[in-house]
Amino acid sequence: MPLALLALAVGAFGIGTTEFVMMGLLPDVADDLHISIPAAGHLVSAYALGVVIGAPLLAAVTARMSRRTVLIGLMVLFVVGNALSAFAPGNGSLLAARFLSGLPHGAFFGVGAVVATAMVPPERKARSVSLMFLGLTVANIAGVPAATLMGQHLGWRATFLGVSVIGLAAIASLALLIPHDHTQAPATGLRGELAALTSLPVWLALGTTVAGFGALFAAYSYVTPMLTDSAGFAEGNVTLLLALFGVGATAGNLLGGRLADHSLRGTLFGGLASLAAVLALFPLLMRAEWSAAVAVTLLGTAAFVTGSPLQLMVMEKAAAAPSLASSANQAAFNLANAGGAWIGGLALAAGFGVTSPALAGAVLAVLGLGVAGVAHAVDRRREELPSASAGRVVTSHLPEESGALRP
Repeated sequence: MPLALLALAVGAFGIGTTEFVMMGLLPDVADDLHISIPAAGHLVSAYALGVVIGAPLLAAVTARMSRRTVLIGLMVLFVVGNALSAFAPGNGSLLAARFLSGLPHGAFFGVGAVVATAMVPPERKARSVSLMFLGLTVANIAGVPAATLMGQHLGWRATFLGVSVIGLAAIASLALLIPHDHTQAPATGLRGELAALTSLPVWLALGTTVAGFGALFAAYSYVTPMLTDSAGFAEGNVTLLLALFGVGATAGNLLGGRLADHSLRGTLFGGLASLAAVLALFPLLMRAEWSAAVAVTLLGTAAFVTGSPLQLMVMEKAAAAPSLASSANQAAFNLANAGGAWIGGLALAAGFGVTSPALAGAVLAVLGLGVAGVAHAVDRRREELPSASAGRVVTSHLPEESGALRP
């Protein structure tokens, strides 16, 4: 694997850290800015909104630019957003800065995935994407806990300054390691990129992402009350258990990349089926501390097995202009985050029990399997149509040729 993938992983590490660290800093931010914790929670939503808007928008407006230049520019925007967050004087300016920080997120992963696959042979494409995503999963193991501790001891503003430094390191890595070849924009330009989103297979792939990762976030958004109220863990141990989720996500990401290079569709189906099974077993596994720890680890593994296959599938369905579709898939991940949390919350509010969000997630995973199955049927139908048309063309000539051979 080319060393340039390390530069993409460094950028992913910084993005993953700034995305998830706000959850642990909400009490500190709320206290410092004299706002309620629910009001501080809007800072999480502001970042997610930036991702959803920025992913397709920035990918579209940079369609004709060198992808190497785009990646560096996106990380510059990332550094600016986090630096502004560190110096924000009030809640309004911090909301704006968090929105700005989220803008480059989806486009970076989208364009980065295109660059990563361009630098490796076809049989290693999924692994190259998984190595870029490795920075995101490792951020949940090391980056987020370290940044949270920094914020608790040095103040939350120090956290965002530290993340800005990671962004500067990513810029230097991209400039030094990303080659100029394999990164030029395709000749299709903006019109070709936009045309990619009109394809039914692309939308089915995006729908699979929303349903599949919506299943994850339906449960993960409420994993803390499951661990404390059902499994009996003390609140102080939850951080360690969430690190186990990161370990599982890292293992699943690497496993999914390797398996998808052998069977993209098979890995996707297997990952979604495994995710549905793990979530369906959550009420049983959350009855004891040891099994709850296993459940959290398996949840990360099963969910992230599908990460690389989903990203690669969207890129393949929009092969002529993959950057916009690839970035749109990142927007789909964040829609899954918001939608899954909402659906899990509905199950909880309905009084079905503290582990009911996991069962709602299992239903979403099955729905994702269904969408993936429809996508597979559409692909097979499209493959069969040219063969059938060719057969009809050949058959239509047979009487004429036979007549020509008659005396």
